[in-house]
Amino acid sequence: MENIIRQLEAARAATRDINQLDSGKKEMILQDLADALLNNVGAILTENEKDVQLVDIDDPKRDRLILNEDRIKALAKSVLDVAQLPDPSGQLLSKQVLENGLLLEKKAVPLGVVAVIYESRPNVTIDVAALCLRSGNVCLLRGGTDAFHTNTVLIEIIQQVLLKNQLNPNIVQLLPTDRKFVQELLTATKYVDIIIPRGSQSLIDFVRAHAKVPVIETGAGVCHTYVEQSATIDKAVAIVANAKISRPSVCNALDTVLLDAPIADLFLQHIIVPFLEEQVEIFADEKSYDILKQLRYPYLQKADAADFGREFLDLKCSIKVLDGLDAALEHIATYSSRHSECIVSNDAEKLERFMNAVDAAAVYANASTRFTDGGEFGLGAEIGISTQKLHARGPFALEKLVTEKWYVTGNGQIR
Repeated sequence: MENIIRQLEAARAATRDINQLDSGKKEMILQDLADALLNNVGAILTENEKDVQLVDIDDPKRDRLILNEDRIKALAKSVLDVAQLPDPSGQLLSKQVLENGLLLEKKAVPLGVVAVIYESRPNVTIDVAALCLRSGNVCLLRGGTDAFHTNTVLIEIIQQVLLKNQLNPNIVQLLPTDRKFVQELLTATKYVDIIIPRGSQSLIDFVRAHAKVPVIETGAGVCHTYVEQSATIDKAVAIVANAKISRPSVCNALDTVLLDAPIADLFLQHIIVPFLEEQVEIFADEKSYDILKQLRYPYLQKADAADFGREFLDLKCSIKVLDGLDAALEHIATYSSRHSECIVSNDAEKLERFMNAVDAAAVYANASTRFTDGGEFGLGAEIGISTQKLHARGPFALEKLVTEKWYVTGNGQIR
């Protein structure tokens, strides 16, 4: 294959096919897709195992790559959940009659052709396809080489469902993984309406630097939890442990703990219990290192500058002891990726200051950052977590896969 122009042309042409579908037909297609996933569990697992076997057992990407029967069932349920959400396209946003008699209506319409570049996680293939189908968009999916076999079988299942419903299979396409085609995609302004990179910071930076197609950034999350000195220690320990341990390979997992100096000793005495059980490696600043060394915590390293502002995606985190809220706000402003940030405190004034001052897509008071998720927020599946401010911020889900279009109806008016 010399280029991907035929796939791009086919995607643009397919927008005419999907635009003709009503909400009920889209819902039926997603119900068929959920059934197809459950009916093809064996085939999916077989192809997924081919990918998993090629990844080192200690690589944090491995967990994101693995599909099992429970995860496939969860994917099918997610598709059904999306089917039950209101179709965002076609919604009447405003309506008025001008003095000259023109009927002016503003409606939500699909974005058109949505391209997503992502790494490792084959669940993204199903999530994006379901969201695009429900909202009336064509999607181009460029997954990583590490999920090639899994993505291929998932796309085959999706396209079989489209054909079953007498629809153009080019509504959902898988692009080749060869990197030489990425530049062609990033500059395909004639065919692609929006590109969404989902993955590492290096991937996002590359897309942002080279794309001519409009970009919405999602993915990288450097997430902090600040334990303020008035915090209830047991509550703080539970929040930090959950944010780090429950699923360390995802973007809303904790990366850095910030501790007020007066409670650092007590907090660290308690957090090492769950951390020890899961063998969490701690990269500690000088003050926390001395405390943890005295506590004989075995998985301990001295932090260097690179360990702050680092997305670990593993059972690792950094810890810094500081003096008060202002210092915490300064640290977060310096190192945050503007994804999800948390304060644990019983001081109402400091809670309010933190929530208002921190510049992030989601800010938390006394709760784990692990909730930053389209499903948890009641939005259904998500394409990713947008960390920018235009069009979409936070969970980038169904409601944001539309734009606006003006409908002007007249009776011979001229200007």
